[in-house]
Amino acid sequence: MDQLQKRPANHVPLSPVGFLPRANAVYGDRLSVVYGRVRFTWSQTYHRCRRLASALLALGVRRGDVVSVLAPNVPATYEMHFAAPMAGAVLNTINTRLDANAVATILGHSEAKLLFVDYDYVRLAGDALRLLADAGGPVPLVAVIDDLDAPTGVRLGELEYEGLVAHGDPEADLPPLADEWDAVTLNYTSGTTSAPKGVVYSHRGAYLSTTSLLLQWGVGTEPVYLWTLPMFHCNGWTFTWGMAARGGVNVCIRDARPADIYRAIARHRVTHMCCAPVVFSILLEGDANKQQLEAPVHVLTGGAPPPAALLERVERIGFLVTHAYGLTEATGPALACEWRDQWDRLPLPERARLKARQGVSVLSLADADVKNADTMQSVPRDGKTVGEIVLRGSSVMKGYLNNPKANEEAFKGGWFLTGDVGVVHQDGYIEIKDRSKDVIISGGENISSKEVEEVLFRHPAVADAAVVAMPHPRWGETPCAFVVATDKAARVSEDDVLAFCSKRMARFMVPKKVVVVEALPRNGLGKVEKVKLREVARKLAPTVPAQKPKGKTTTTTTTVGGRRDEQPVAHIMAVSRSRL
Repeated sequence: MDQLQKRPANHVPLSPVGFLPRANAVYGDRLSVVYGRVRFTWSQTYHRCRRLASALLALGVRRGDVVSVLAPNVPATYEMHFAAPMAGAVLNTINTRLDANAVATILGHSEAKLLFVDYDYVRLAGDALRLLADAGGPVPLVAVIDDLDAPTGVRLGELEYEGLVAHGDPEADLPPLADEWDAVTLNYTSGTTSAPKGVVYSHRGAYLSTTSLLLQWGVGTEPVYLWTLPMFHCNGWTFTWGMAARGGVNVCIRDARPADIYRAIARHRVTHMCCAPVVFSILLEGDANKQQLEAPVHVLTGGAPPPAALLERVERIGFLVTHAYGLTEATGPALACEWRDQWDRLPLPERARLKARQGVSVLSLADADVKNADTMQSVPRDGKTVGEIVLRGSSVMKGYLNNPKANEEAFKGGWFLTGDVGVVHQDGYIEIKDRSKDVIISGGENISSKEVEEVLFRHPAVADAAVVAMPHPRWGETPCAFVVATDKAARVSEDDVLAFCSKRMARFMVPKKVVVVEALPRNGLGKVEKVKLREVARKLAPTVPAQKPKGKTTTTTTTVGGRRDEQPVAHIMAVSRSRL
């Protein structure tokens, strides 16, 4: 058997780009993309991508060059997921909610050769390019993506997307993929607690992640997929390529507004969508929560742990939610809460509680575990002992671009360390408890901000909530809660929330301060920017040491962070790394 050799007939590099020519051959006459009044079939999408790939080659793009795009969920962004790698380039989708400095940083760090920019973001791109030029770095060529449905004529330079497509040659020879380990995309981390890092995906990893998620989510042929998840977020969790694999319809909308989402679902009979939990809150705003869906819509959610109470609300109106956990470095979802048929017989609140867990490893991973990061020993399956979530498998990133120090810190003992704190339940399902950065250490006790947030979400007048550490003169840190009312008419008071929490959690976990706000600060991926909330909490912190209680007391000496000197506590920060 050892004499049997690899041949072109039995060994072909794995790449998600290969799903497109298959879609052309198998689903050629079916709809591929819908955007306003624009309609494309898979045959048209295939030929448009080949035209664009040939145009990129004509502009001098070569193997390994970075092609960046700053655009919302429009057909061009979708097409470039195939066209750029068809030309041998590496696609870099940029978060549209970043500021000019951040965009310039990404363009400079990635050494982008070409930048495609949507007409709505020309000013942002122009500011970023000026910053890049002022810093003395190379400035990429720029091509504007005008609106297909209603062209605006906005330009930034001479190149325009549809012009490149029109002049491209669909019959041109495109460079074959020689090695599946080659880079296919470059994605930058959200940078909520540190500088963004450039995460490089391989063709192999993206292919395996795509097929894995389609199988685990149970996506059949001809799905109708609504793009509420930004394509710049881990390449749309690989469903950019996945819809081609299943001959699906990509329904593109520029903004994830409730009216647009519900209208698209009804008009196109949407069957699947992905989103961060924050979109659930958007769907439940105002009169939107009165809309009962005519047919169920399957939703894959991740990006932040969704409270069970929120899952329960959206399921009542027809969204069938599958919970996943992932991160940029894992090519999107790494764990999925695979549903057991026996759970269908449970009451809805109990089903929501089980569904809120992050679950088991996706099929593209070799393994996922929760370990003590010091000893690298697995924690017991008791649902209580915390450790760091670790991963290994082909869908884990190649590494961080030009950042050897971060790569050394991220990979340890054959595992990728996520920096997330979790537990393993008796049935093997993993549940995230917090980011290591977000664990609150009060008087030596570890408080999961997620667990406090779960209780806050059960308050009938609370629509959104976040909990962060607030400095305390005696305990080192205590929880500070920020809450958003369900609507303007709802009355939420600090005393009411504190009373609600006191009945449902241990006393040391009850927030010492509750702040009612109109909205929580979120980044472009919908994640709460807890760094900003911690800044507010620091200003609210008490400055006068609390008086000692009367009667018999137990003296406890504390240091900054609330650790007991006489009995060191093996707290989360000691066993887990903070990265993002």
